[in-house]
Amino acid sequence: MSIHLSILSTSRNWIRRKLFNTWANSVITALIIMALIYFFPKAYMWVVTDAILTIQVDSESWWGYSFVPDSNACIKANGACWDFVAEKFRLIIFGLYPQDQHWRPLVMMITLISLIVYSLDTSRWGFRLGVTWVVAIPMMFFLMQGGVLGLTFVQTDSWGGGPITLILSAVGIVLSFPIAVMLAFGRQSDMLVVKTICIFFIEIIRGVPLITILFMASLMIPLFLPEGININKLLRALIGFTLFSAAYVAEVIRGGLQAVPKGQYEAADSLGLSYWQKTIFIILPQALKLVIPPIMNTFIGLFKDTTLIIIISMYDFLGTVRLGASDPAWRPYYIEGLLFAAIVYFVVCYAMAAYSLHLEAKLDTERR
Repeated sequence: MSIHLSILSTSRNWIRRKLFNTWANSVITALIIMALIYFFPKAYMWVVTDAILTIQVDSESWWGYSFVPDSNACIKANGACWDFVAEKFRLIIFGLYPQDQHWRPLVMMITLISLIVYSLDTSRWGFRLGVTWVVAIPMMFFLMQGGVLGLTFVQTDSWGGGPITLILSAVGIVLSFPIAVMLAFGRQSDMLVVKTICIFFIEIIRGVPLITILFMASLMIPLFLPEGININKLLRALIGFTLFSAAYVAEVIRGGLQAVPKGQYEAADSLGLSYWQKTIFIILPQALKLVIPPIMNTFIGLFKDTTLIIIISMYDFLGTVRLGASDPAWRPYYIEGLLFAAIVYFVVCYAMAAYSLHLEAKLDTERR
């Protein structure tokens, strides 16, 4: 009983200290509570209670039921039409990829997600993990494109949905990070030529919008290539995303390098460590530990910016939702598709932010 009273007292004190500590905070808290009381029941009824999701018993299905989307049933509904998501689910997930080959992007996504989850453990960070990524990325690309080992060739113009979003974000993050580290050290280098090149690259990339870089990668680069040589459009977009992210992360890492105390440099020098030993084992780990939140913020931004690829006629996850809404029979229910996409993006971004907090707390050895 005393434990419950202690918890209740602690909760009451926290609420009073955080939400009602001043008259302004009290008014804002009251307004938020009133808004939730007014809007939440209506939103819940629209999303759940009055929503339409047509399911029927199907003995041939592995779970005993199957979706039977019906746009006519949605006309009479007062709530959300989740039949739209059920009807366009394959299009949203796999884009225009041939339906009889959907197992290939599915295997690719499972492999890439598994590799990402495997890489989250800091004890696995090292040379072997880097080699694994270097080997896995081309293998996943060949699986998606085909043309080898009896697999049907599928042009990247037919790729879309989840695979495009995962490839651009995950591979872009993996490739941009080492480039960003080199740019950050290059900008602080004593060699004038190296420093000038790094500053020029970073400032040029950061000085233009990502949409401009994608246009350049898609339209301008082919004009400068010799006749008969063509770089895949997806590869050009991936290069654009990678360089854009690298420029921003480089500045974040440079801030971390400047925050490392000068005594750490002097201590490393006094131990007789070489430049590379000092950088890899002393300076860089401390710098990265200090800038985990802004680095993750940049990566979250890169994940969301993959939606811009639609300007070069490629459909990411959000793009396939919009493409599904172009069907005249389901056009009135595009809001449900956008809400579904928003939920997916929120879950992924929240997971990335939560991992950032976990990593920050794990590496915060000074407080421990």
